[in-house]
Amino acid sequence: MSLFITFEGGEGCGKSTQARALWSRLSRCGIPVELTHEPGGTVLGNHLRRLLKRKRQDEISPQAELLLFAACRSQLVSNVIRPSLENGKVVICDRFADSTTAYQGYGRGIDLATVTATNKLATQGNRPDLTVLLDIAAATGLSRKQVRTKDRFESEEIAFHHAVRDGYLKLAAEEPKRWLVIDATLPKARISRIIWDRVTQLLQAKNMSNHG
Repeated sequence: MSLFITFEGGEGCGKSTQARALWSRLSRCGIPVELTHEPGGTVLGNHLRRLLKRKRQDEISPQAELLLFAACRSQLVSNVIRPSLENGKVVICDRFADSTTAYQGYGRGIDLATVTATNKLATQGNRPDLTVLLDIAAATGLSRKQVRTKDRFESEEIAFHHAVRDGYLKLAAEEPKRWLVIDATLPKARISRIIWDRVTQLLQAKNMSNHG
């Protein structure tokens, strides 16, 4: 029954809320499910998350940022994602490799071939069965973040966030079967229903193939 689902989107899109809602619903249905997130989800990942998120006196170079995210991801795949999938669980991950392509590739301007090669190493061949993109205008998403102190990414110029959104939409257009693009300004309950409909379809298909 293993299924790998990732949630993507720009700042303030509501993906963490929807990832938790899906985890909760699957749990209530008695389906074994693991909820994790990036950057983080492991001891190493949580340590690197603090380095990556907080504002710093010394600027992290785009290349160093790319490699730090890759280190987080590699550890998460080894410690959490792969073992959970091998045990037949549904794995929900709040951000995965597509975040790196959108943020470090399209946002920071790192050569996409370099980003792809780095992601390939970090993911160890694990690809999502479904990627949910909660799409929202950059300014709208940022205005939703009611935080006193902004992290490194929230503090970026609006042009950076526009580039990230454009990157996500390009990725979704390239692989329409894997991506489910949802307007993040829809009511939360409506978004949850759209996601649940797609996930139940995938679970049914997996069931049929397992019994076929």
